[in-house]
Amino acid sequence: EPSAIVPKISPALPGEGKWVRMDRWDPGPASVLTTTFRPDPTQPGIGAYVAWMRTSTTQFALYLGYKGPGPTSLDRGPEMVPQSAWPNLLATFNSGFYEADSAAGFYTHGTLYYPMVKGLATVVAYTNGKIAIVDWEGGSTPGPGILVARQNLPLLVDDGAPTPLSANWADWGLTLGGVPAVWRTALGIDAEGNLIYVAAAAQTPASLAQILVDVGAVRGMQLDINPEWPIYVTYGGAGALSPSLFVPNPNSIPDRFLFPATKDFFAIYRRVPGVTQQPW
Repeated sequence: EPSAIVPKISPALPGEGKWVRMDRWDPGPASVLTTTFRPDPTQPGIGAYVAWMRTSTTQFALYLGYKGPGPTSLDRGPEMVPQSAWPNLLATFNSGFYEADSAAGFYTHGTLYYPMVKGLATVVAYTNGKIAIVDWEGGSTPGPGILVARQNLPLLVDDGAPTPLSANWADWGLTLGGVPAVWRTALGIDAEGNLIYVAAAAQTPASLAQILVDVGAVRGMQLDINPEWPIYVTYGGAGALSPSLFVPNPNSIPDRFLFPATKDFFAIYRRVPGVTQQPW
């Protein structure tokens, strides 16, 4: 499990930077841990919400919404967490931009909805169970060893440091009110291959990248931005019981992904032995 995050502001708030297990109902090792900390001493009222997901015990999945990532003539799938998968559901969280706002590859359930784009940050789930966040250098179609590939803008963090591109906030999506610092979310991966989700208000791409570095990400990508879209949901029991919003957002509800969702999203399940294809 990850080490506690060292608080940047003294005195620390109660529990600040200390991980809390969110899947205690699962008899296996902890698969989803969360914590909060204040990343910027000059803004002590701003907290970052961080979730750590163990990839060796989980199944990573990607679903379309009824609008996101964009229009398609292909089967959109369930557009929600399918009820058959509720017994193993651990967490759900927001994905990236609409295709109309930023052209990017989208591949899931054996279907290429939008072609892959060279040079974009890509979260990839492989048939061997491993997860990676990469700078995509392949062709427009993922290879046979890939289950999921979702792109969104260039890498935000690489080799454990913010990328030079992160310094230019105007290249990272249209913001509400045209200001640099807004709600932003990101997905990173640590040195052991575990996923890290981050959400925080009043962030530029550069400060978001630094949060990823502070929590142990060696590579990372920005996901969605602006106040409407950040969401990370945990579940208090098997069968998608007691959904809870980890990221506080008045625009979201805890059971958002248990019925058809507007935008595409990620889901984390307990890994079932012998099963690699995501529920659909």
